[in-house]
Amino acid sequence: FLKYVSIDTQSDPNSITAPSSSNQFELAKLLVKELKELGVEKVELSDECVVYAWLDANTEGVDPIGLIAHMDTSSDASGKNVKPSVVHFTGEDIVLNKELNIVLSKNDFPFMEKVIGKYLVVTDGTTLLGADDKAGIAAIMELVSYLIKNPSVKHGKICIAFTPDEEVGRGVENFDIEKFGAKFA
Repeated sequence: FLKYVSIDTQSDPNSITAPSSSNQFELAKLLVKELKELGVEKVELSDECVVYAWLDANTEGVDPIGLIAHMDTSSDASGKNVKPSVVHFTGEDIVLNKELNIVLSKNDFPFMEKVIGKYLVVTDGTTLLGADDKAGIAAIMELVSYLIKNPSVKHGKICIAFTPDEEVGRGVENFDIEKFGAKFA
């Protein structure tokens, strides 16, 4: 997750290209490489920056399911030079950036009371973290790794896709549903 959020994948709402920003290919190519390293044999990267991968079923009679996450981040804040860090939240304000006096306070975000004692991933406050949807990407990659390392866990075919440009409303513009092949996603 920390590696994924450090890659600038901001989409461009003013672009008419697919993907809207070429930097999304950096993450796409990394995901293709990692999927192959995990042992996924069927992996493709489309010209429009959609990553497709398929994990074969190891049991019969189960419908193929799909797992989808998007690679791009919003253009509302910078995605360059993201400096993620992991902090143990004790209930006190979290100083994200002392120099600029950027503080994450439970007074501003009362729901933080529910995560006291947990570890949080934050930025230095000057950039977007990009957790939407790089957390989804990390979860899918972790599941794929787990299933490959644990073949005794029975599953049907798993169809995986990572798409560009969700943040600009074009995430499925070049998504090939038939190629993807999932009954549910």
